[in-house]
Amino acid sequence: MKKITTILSLGMLLFWGSNSNAQITVQTGQAASTLVQNVLIGNGVSAFNVTFSGDPNQIGSFNAAGSNIALPTGIVMSSGDVSTLVPGGNPSTDYFGPGDPMILATAQSVTTNPSAGSITSTNDAAVLEFDFIPLGDTVKFRFVFGSEEYTTWINTQYNDAFGFYLTGPNPAGGNYTNSNLALVPNTTLPITISTIHPGLNSQYYIGNPIGHSLNGITVPIEIVFPVVCGATYHFKFAIADCVDGILDTGVFLEGGSFSSDAVNVSVATVTGDTTVIENCTGAQFIFSRPQSQINDTLVVNYDITGNASMGVDYNGLINPVTFLPGQDSIVLNLFPVGDGIVEGSESVIITAYTITQCGDTIVTTGTLYIIDGPTLPINESNPTVFCANDSVLVTAVASTGFPPYTYTWSYAGQTNDTAYVPILQNGSIDYYVTATDQCGNTGTDTVTVTMNQTLAIDTMMMFPASACTPDGAVSGMGQGITGQPHYHWEGPNTGGPSQIDATVMQNLSPGWYVFTITDNVCSVTDSILLTSEPGPIANMSLSSVSGCNPLNVTFTNNSQNATNFEWYFDNGNNAFVNDLSSQSQTFTASADQIVLIAINGPCRDTAFASVLIVECGCTDPLATNYDPTAVQNDGSCIFPEPTVIVPNIFTPNGDANNDVFKLTTTNATDVIIKINNRWGNNVYVGSGLDPHWDGKIDGTIAPDGVYFLQYTVKGLMGKEITGQGFLQLIRQ
Repeated sequence: MKKITTILSLGMLLFWGSNSNAQITVQTGQAASTLVQNVLIGNGVSAFNVTFSGDPNQIGSFNAAGSNIALPTGIVMSSGDVSTLVPGGNPSTDYFGPGDPMILATAQSVTTNPSAGSITSTNDAAVLEFDFIPLGDTVKFRFVFGSEEYTTWINTQYNDAFGFYLTGPNPAGGNYTNSNLALVPNTTLPITISTIHPGLNSQYYIGNPIGHSLNGITVPIEIVFPVVCGATYHFKFAIADCVDGILDTGVFLEGGSFSSDAVNVSVATVTGDTTVIENCTGAQFIFSRPQSQINDTLVVNYDITGNASMGVDYNGLINPVTFLPGQDSIVLNLFPVGDGIVEGSESVIITAYTITQCGDTIVTTGTLYIIDGPTLPINESNPTVFCANDSVLVTAVASTGFPPYTYTWSYAGQTNDTAYVPILQNGSIDYYVTATDQCGNTGTDTVTVTMNQTLAIDTMMMFPASACTPDGAVSGMGQGITGQPHYHWEGPNTGGPSQIDATVMQNLSPGWYVFTITDNVCSVTDSILLTSEPGPIANMSLSSVSGCNPLNVTFTNNSQNATNFEWYFDNGNNAFVNDLSSQSQTFTASADQIVLIAINGPCRDTAFASVLIVECGCTDPLATNYDPTAVQNDGSCIFPEPTVIVPNIFTPNGDANNDVFKLTTTNATDVIIKINNRWGNNVYVGSGLDPHWDGKIDGTIAPDGVYFLQYTVKGLMGKEITGQGFLQLIRQ
């Protein structure tokens, strides 16, 4: 027995991970019949008697390619204005329109919603109905459900709902009578915000909308239901608000997905073009059939006609093609043969015949044309230059082939119809260019570049600048000059002129300087680096950067290339010296900006340091002289000594007076007592801050007499007192 099934579209589910900036677009104003016939209906289904009830703005077409709706195009219906579903919209339109009794019954039947009984009305219903006849034995379509009610109004009376209601003969027996197909996959639950959400059936829910304004949507869900081939059915798509008319809910129906699994054979090329070229890419004839027929063997016969000869102008093709169980497509690859003969256009026509389950014959025809591939002549340039140049423009133009053309040059692998090639000495250099059209036809030619240059720079000199003084200079000379030369220097000369028209440039700061000679026919350029004597570098190190008041610090001078030094210690003291001698200073307060200036003539460099004076004292709270304001321990902590008083008699007779033996201690962190009888046997061991013996041995009253005592009293910082002696146990 066949039954209605809902199938999650795994192929589209893989798409959800990609984040795109694409946004949904919605168009309204189309007739409902146009939307059904031209947008919704796919292969194997004919539809008629199309009607729509609701506001015209509650239905339209959409394009959502790249959004996380993951249906490229289709029909959208909403309990509000579908135009508000675009990003930035406010999907909360109330048309104050009537509801739909089927939607009300569907909403009230949701057993997972504890408030289903409070749903007493629906509003703003959008209802699309039509009749259809299938050519196959199943019909399927795909959709996405979304709502502005997510997720605040889950399991409330505002449980907006929708339904897909089918009426017609059931191939399993009886009839469909307004049977709702919009069910959560693998359940009998109608799809609402209370049956698919983060807490229930979450595998079908998406909570981060991309490219639209709804608060949440489902993944694409496919519905497949069995039908009687050739029978007439009635279908009703309906959606409505529950109880109130705000916070809209919508359904996206994938374009072309409402289709019947009739056997279908398509013949097409991969590119969609009907022309193939010798020595170019081939074509594919693609035979396909629906998944519902996947378990059957299917033989498809076809005719091959046209004036091209199989085996001569193109490869041999298998005929007929046979689909084995489990096989849903067969591809025949056609490869045109490059015979080098100019013979004009040749055709290949394939006509395939299949019979549907309703007994109809489907004839599918595909036509291809094979055309010749040409040779490619190239019109190229052959330039002559009079200056050495690493960027001479050369050109090549191919013709008589099949554009677009690609070019490959023998220099640097350049691939445009223009290229830049070098010539750095007098004479001629040949470069080669190969042109290729889109069919792989090629042509190669030579480009000759000729140079006849006499001008050259033969001398460049540099005179270094002093440290921090712009007194450097550069000079240059040339040879092979034709006519009146023009000399030009330019560079970064900080603080002075940056260019001059002369052979010598003076009073310069360090940097790169460029020299150019231009005569009547050519221009040559070269550069030189002007250096300078090293400038001073200020650098110091400190013996201490923080400490207690007072803090003695030694400053070591690590400067370079300097003759004089200025010290500013930020404690009221300064020093001006002409050597690298160390400086010692005492700080009673923090110094935030200690400065060392290294000087060499007009050059100066500065280094900075700081010294932090912190409050010092005893930082251990257990010490007797603990200072809570100190941030650094100066080693002055004094810890209390433990003391002990050892009694030598106790009377454990139960009169609550001297009934236990214990030590009297002060400043103790642990006390250990061991007591032995006169034969050396242990009668008691105790530790802690207050160990004591009650005069019993393993619960039995110890006899009167003398006992031997050992004790250890531990204090802070590892200090301890140990001792031993005798104690008298007397019972009276």
